[in-house]
Amino acid sequence: MSMANPHLKFASQAVAKPYFVFALMLFLGQVLFGLIMGLQYVVGDFLFPLIPFNVARMVHTNLLIVWLLFGFMGAAYYLIPEEADRELHSPKLALVLFWVFAAAGVATILGYLSVPYATLAKFTGNDLLPTMGREFLEQPTITKMGIVVVCLGFLYNIGMTLLKGRKTTVSMVMMTGLIGLAVFFLFSFYNPENLARDKFYWWWVVHLWVEGVWELIMGSMLAFVLIKITGVDREVVEKWLYVIIAMALITGIIGTGHHFFWIGAPEVWLWVGSIFSALEPLPFLAMVVFAFSMVKNRRRQHPNRAATLWAKGTTVTAFFGAGVWGFLHTLAPVNYYTHGSQLTAAHGHLAFYGAYAMIVMTLISYAMPRLRGLGEAADERSQRLEIWGFWLMTLSMVMITLFLTAAGVVQVWLQRWMADGSALPFMATMDHLKPLFWARLVSGVGFLAGLLCYLFSFRQRGRAALRAPAAVVPS
Repeated sequence: MSMANPHLKFASQAVAKPYFVFALMLFLGQVLFGLIMGLQYVVGDFLFPLIPFNVARMVHTNLLIVWLLFGFMGAAYYLIPEEADRELHSPKLALVLFWVFAAAGVATILGYLSVPYATLAKFTGNDLLPTMGREFLEQPTITKMGIVVVCLGFLYNIGMTLLKGRKTTVSMVMMTGLIGLAVFFLFSFYNPENLARDKFYWWWVVHLWVEGVWELIMGSMLAFVLIKITGVDREVVEKWLYVIIAMALITGIIGTGHHFFWIGAPEVWLWVGSIFSALEPLPFLAMVVFAFSMVKNRRRQHPNRAATLWAKGTTVTAFFGAGVWGFLHTLAPVNYYTHGSQLTAAHGHLAFYGAYAMIVMTLISYAMPRLRGLGEAADERSQRLEIWGFWLMTLSMVMITLFLTAAGVVQVWLQRWMADGSALPFMATMDHLKPLFWARLVSGVGFLAGLLCYLFSFRQRGRAALRAPAAVVPS
């Protein structure tokens, strides 16, 4: 047990706390910029020219990526020492890398907001190694280099901890996922002049992250939390984890082909992409069965009810968002009409929230009471507030998804389906979708309310810490 915090097994696990706190700050920023974009969909000149739509979208998506990376790193710094049964190799390095990554992230976002993108590219040396201007990879080249340095230092720190300690399936799966995350990010530096080749390798970052190695990270985090809150034998959890990651890698890697339908790749990808991406819901369905089975067969009633709810909820929401909504428009004959429509946005929102935002919040929900010196769980009032946050965010995201799905169906019908020349142009189609965009915006406000409940539940925990007895709680 840590002497500084008796509720932590190892003192170095405390370095996870700033990563979690900063991740949630960025998450709040992402949601606020999402609301700005939602309003710009229906009030086109809102905040123009201060924050043009393309800048708001860039900030929204970049904050999503960065806050999830902070969440994954914080999860690793909390999880790996316990799994390795030893202190983190270098807590000081973890904190230095935190400040480097945080400063680079803030500077990049301020750059997006303060100067035109072309000016930012010129200032940051993009002409020497052109990597900018691509969706989700808009970061300046110098920022990308900083991310590589941070990832190398992070992997060294985690790797040395694992090498010197106990090796478990959970920790090795997470390490494999984190190494894959770093390796595939290197393709963001490859920017061929041929647009088809550019898009081909661009998906090696974007798809093989979220439908490949990130699923390994998600699976390991879920397994870790379920072991802790259910008391089920580790061997049982590990068998499930092997099955899940095998399905995730087989379907996810080859399923990359569903992005190669319309970029000039060979026709074989129409079949390969359709078949294997149709199988991609299977690992998420396995996660649902896994989580609910472990909770049903648990050997203890963990006092952290909120963390248990998050663990079950992330599997269900990920299955529907990544699995069902992904399948809806992944087959080539369907995707021919739906590609790049609001259906894509519907799938993206529910999948990212269910699979990755929720698993990070699951681990934060489990770990934060210990990190704040409260023991296994916060007080009842804090948990109720957090559970309110869970339901407000999740139901609001479901409504966002349903409204975007309806908008996508109408968009396809009005803009793409009409073969007799009566199809409407894009902007005329958007006018017909405004009521659905207004409803989506209202749902977004509901999501913000849920996130605020989640954040305020930590404030309650802070007050409870003043009253909490300094008892040692078993890990």
